[in-house]
Order: sequence, then structure tokens, then C-alpha cells
Amino acid sequence: MKAIFTCILMAFFVVMLLSSMLSCVSPMKLVPVKMDDSNAGELMKSVSIRIDTSNSGDPISTFIYGQFIEHLGRCIYGGIWAEMLEDRKFYFPVTENYAPYVNLTDTDFPVVGASPWEIVGDPSLVTMVKRDPFVGDHTPRLKAGVAIQQHDLGVVSGKDYVGYIWLKSDQNEPARVRVSLEYSGKSNPGKVISAETGEYEKAKFTFTALEDTDKATLKIEVLDGEIFVGTVSLMPGDNIKGMRRDTIDLLKQLNAPLYRWPGGNFTSGYEWRDGIGDRDHRPPRKNPAWTGVEHNDFGTDEFILFCREINAEPMIAANTGFGDAHSAAEWVDYCNSGGDTTGGRYRIENGHEKPFNVKYWCVGNEMFGDWQLGFMQLKQYTIKHNIVAKAMWEADPDLVLVGVGEAYRINEAFDPDSKERNRTWSRGMLEESADWMSLISEHFYVGRVPWTQEGRKSVLEHVPMAKNSIRELVETHKQLQASIESLKGRFVPIALDEWNYWHRDYEYGELGCIYDLQDALGIAMGLHEFYRQSKYIHTANYAQTVNVIGAIKTTKTKAEFASTGLVLKLYRNHFGSIPLKFNGEINNLDVMAALNETGDILTVSIVNPTDKEVSVKIDVPNLPSNAAQYVITGENDFSYNAPGKERGVDIHELGNVSIVDGLKAGPLSANLWKIEF
Repeated sequence: MKAIFTCILMAFFVVMLLSSMLSCVSPMKLVPVKMDDSNAGELMKSVSIRIDTSNSGDPISTFIYGQFIEHLGRCIYGGIWAEMLEDRKFYFPVTENYAPYVNLTDTDFPVVGASPWEIVGDPSLVTMVKRDPFVGDHTPRLKAGVAIQQHDLGVVSGKDYVGYIWLKSDQNEPARVRVSLEYSGKSNPGKVISAETGEYEKAKFTFTALEDTDKATLKIEVLDGEIFVGTVSLMPGDNIKGMRRDTIDLLKQLNAPLYRWPGGNFTSGYEWRDGIGDRDHRPPRKNPAWTGVEHNDFGTDEFILFCREINAEPMIAANTGFGDAHSAAEWVDYCNSGGDTTGGRYRIENGHEKPFNVKYWCVGNEMFGDWQLGFMQLKQYTIKHNIVAKAMWEADPDLVLVGVGEAYRINEAFDPDSKERNRTWSRGMLEESADWMSLISEHFYVGRVPWTQEGRKSVLEHVPMAKNSIRELVETHKQLQASIESLKGRFVPIALDEWNYWHRDYEYGELGCIYDLQDALGIAMGLHEFYRQSKYIHTANYAQTVNVIGAIKTTKTKAEFASTGLVLKLYRNHFGSIPLKFNGEINNLDVMAALNETGDILTVSIVNPTDKEVSVKIDVPNLPSNAAQYVITGENDFSYNAPGKERGVDIHELGNVSIVDGLKAGPLSANLWKIEF
């Protein structure tokens, strides 16, 4: 009998062990945990919060959901802009030394640092001619019997790809070239193009892809004569005015109300006049702040077109690094004035009769940093800021101007005056330049940032990092601004125009790190803090939007929301705008509530970074019994999304759920309830 009992007991433990193992590998299911009253207290932590719907804070600015795009890595080129060719204007000389990639060479998106055009045939038949170039400093001349080609192009089988090429025959002798799109062992029928005269002519072509590949090749082969290749273009046929359709579709879902551009560090060396006019004749430049080539294909006109396509307000960062007051004011004129100014005439000549009416402008970027082009001491920069801001306001007095701030920094190595006076950058700007700004900028990044040696933190340490940084910035500014007599009680609102998590490992080109579930929960807590600080923070720009520490990731042919992008999308489209005041931070939970503008929908958000399900009972008069619930979660804190693959983190709409026994937030989740009264 004892032996039988022992066998039964062992069998029971085996069954329990197998059941436990299977539960670990089974797919995640978003279903309520079923409990009876006897064990509810053990399995579910329960807390209560009283919410007074009449105790509200300042309405939030929708601009806290702003975004930031910069000419860096694959944010614009390779992310937003649809051009598939690298160095299509031949900034780099085409030589026999084909070695285009210089960084991130062990990833799918290496960095181009030399010509991506490979010579096929005798290299002596290709020369770079500096005399009278089509664009830039030189133009390649090719003789019969040679070809140049570019590899590593991503195409989808059955999809059309459209392009064009500018050609000129040499010495007025007829010449012919064949342009073809090639794959592994096969190619489209090439298009033969004739150039009959010594003038550049534009020829278009279309190819239908024969297979799915990231290794297609565009080949330009000279059949007869000698030819100059001015510039080349290749885009997916479904592009939207030069922009990637898949990326734009996601950006429209993101629904961000404001976009800051063109930088970032990039703006301090950017000549905006290079980015207007005929796109093929805009000069290619070395990216002034980062690696690679600035093609100048995406300039002011394209940025405005982009903002209009996704229904967002433009915010432009003027160059106060290598730039000057005249250039900044003329840029304002280009965007906002009529034909009575030089800038306005430029815009009209470029086909835009009506002004763009760009209201929001940053006067420079991070000028406190010695990494910034044109960096100078604080006491000198405040003078420059005031001169530039004055010129911009004279061009358009209705502008909202953002001054460069940095609440904590004293550049002790290169700013002896600030060091001696113990004066932070934000203090100096507010003391000397507050009358020449509408808002003051602050930036922060947290996580495994590249300038630290910190590794991955625990979830409970990682998730509150953004929230804590926002709160610390506001508290610092409240004390700082109250201590500046010249402000006379005025509080200059904060424009947090760069904020995000930032990690070291790059998979999507320069700064293209992966965001996982714990990052998403951190961004949700950050949004909670924006609601708490609505009186002080008037704009915020998640940095950056695509690939580069971005909310959206792209391959060559696909686009997908990162985990953080799903949070921004959900809260932007569903959370209320009138924040309510209450104590919503209980242990590791973070709870926030807001009403919609008409006051008939209460939205409640709970971020639960723990590994236990939690029930939060809210004490609200006339509380309905049901509410719509949205949940962002994944299998574990490492879960993430990748283009073309099943999502590891997603938004789950649970429909109309009962809230009688409390709002139930599962482990590792951000939750939003819409409660209609």
C-alpha cells in the first residue's frame, strides 16, 4: 500500500512539473486570472485610489506627443524618404577600390563611407570629371564597354520600381546605355537609353521585381560611345511624393501633432539653401555632424510636404552654430513671407506661391556642448541668441521661439567664465535671453547610453528612469526660475524637444537600437509625468521617430512600430487631455487619469512593471460597471518588435470589461481604460 501511495505521489508531482513546463512555453494569452475569494488576496495585489474629477490640472498641450527627425543614420534616408540608391549624386569618386562600408559592417545596415558604385570592366574607362559637373564637385564619365553598379537594394516580388537617369553624350557623339535591375542569376530586361546630343537629358524607367531580395543590383552599362552620368534615382512605385508608403502609413497611425527638424547636431552645420530648388541639382555634402552623405533630397519643401501629408505642425531648428542671424531670418522669410522678401521670392520661384506659415522655431540646438559645431562660451552665445532671435521675430513677430537650455551643465573645460561664476547654461540663458524666447529647451536620454558603461538594469529600476528625469527637470527649473529676479515671477515653459531611452547596440544603422517591453513601460510612465507637469512642459519631442533611437523601425522593404511607438500611438489617440490630481504612485505602480475635453469620458492608465497582476479600485462618483480596456504587453521584458515578424509587443483591445471589482492590470503591462459617464 505504501509503495502504491508513493507511486501515486510521484505521478502527481510529474504531472504538476509537466504542467508547469508547458505553461512556460505556451503562447501569451490576455485573459483574466480566475480566482475564488479564498485565494484572491494571495494572488492579486489590490490597492484603492480616490479620484476627484473636479480636481484637475492645466490642460496638457497635445505637443507633448511631438516627434523629432534628424538627418542622421536611417531616420530620413532609408526610413522616411523612399530613395533606394546611396550616393545617387556621386559625392564620392567612383574608383576601382570598391569598399563602400566603413561601420556597422556586421549588421544588416552598414554605414556607407565611400562610393557604393562598383566598376564592372576596365577601371580606366571611368573618370571623374570636375569641369562643369552636373551637380556637386564632379561627374562620372563612362566609355563603351564599362559599367557601374550598386548592390544591396531591397525589392519585393511583383512590385514596381520607378527611376530615372540624367545622361549626356560626350563631344556631341551619340551614345547608348542599358539600365537593368539584376538579381541572383536573373535580371529584368534592361532599358536601352540613347543620348543623342551634348546636353543632359532625363530618361525614365520602370522595373517589376522578379523576387524578394535585399541583394538586388542596379546596373548602368555603356553600349556605345562615351557618356556623362549626371544623377540616378530609384524608388518603389507606390511612394507618396517621394516618401515611403509603409513608413508614412505608420506615421499617420502615430498621429504626432508636431515634428522638429532638421536636427539635432546636424542643424548647426546645415545650409538650408542647399536643400531647396530642383532636387537633382541640389549639391551633395558631407553630413556636417554625423557620417555619410547629405544628399539634400529632403529639404524645407519636402519637410513641409511631409508634415502636411501626416497632418502635423512643422518645427524648424535654425542654425546658430555655423549659421547667422541673416540666414535664420531669411529662412523664416522663405517659409512665411510673401514675394516682397528675398526668401519669399525663393519659395515662389520653387513653385510654392502660398507661405508655409511655420510658427514653431528652435533657435539653435545644444549649443552648450563642445561637440556642437560653432560651440562658444555661454556669455558669448547669449549675445548671439539675442541677435538671431531678434532677426527672426522681425521677419515674423508671431513665431514661437525655443531657446537652447541645459539645466545642469557647466562646461568647465572650455567655459572658464561659467565655471568661475558657477552658472549653468539654463541659468545664463534665462538671465540674459529670457526676453528673446518663448520656451526654453531641455534634452535627456536614459538607458544604456553610449557615453556610460552601465549595463541592463532590472525592470523596476529601468522603467521609472524617464519619469524621474522629467520630474527632476521640472523641479530644477521651478527652483532656478524662482531665483532669477529679472524674470519677475514669470515661468518660461519647458520644451523637452529631445527625450527617450537610448541603448548602445545598433541593429538598424547608426543609433538604430532595439526597444523592448520595459522601454515601452518607461515611455508610458514618462507620458504620465508630462500630465502631472502640464503647467510647466508645453512641448516634448520623442527622439527620434524612425530607426535612429526611433519609435518605428524599417528594413529595406518593411516598416513596423517599435514597442515605444505603440505606447505613443495608444496614448495620443485615446488618453484624455485634462489631467486629474491625485496620488497615483503606489509602490512600483504608476497610475494617471484624465478627462476628455467635454468631461464625459474618464481615461485611467496603469503602468505595472511588476511580475504580479494588480487590481486597482478607483473611488469615483457614479462609476459605471464597464469600460473599454487597452493593454500593451509581451511575453517578457525582453520582448520586442521587428519589421516583417510577428509582434513580440502589441496593443490588445479587450473590449468592454467589468471594472466593478477594480481595474485589473496584468504583469509587465501598460493599461488604458476609457470610462464613459
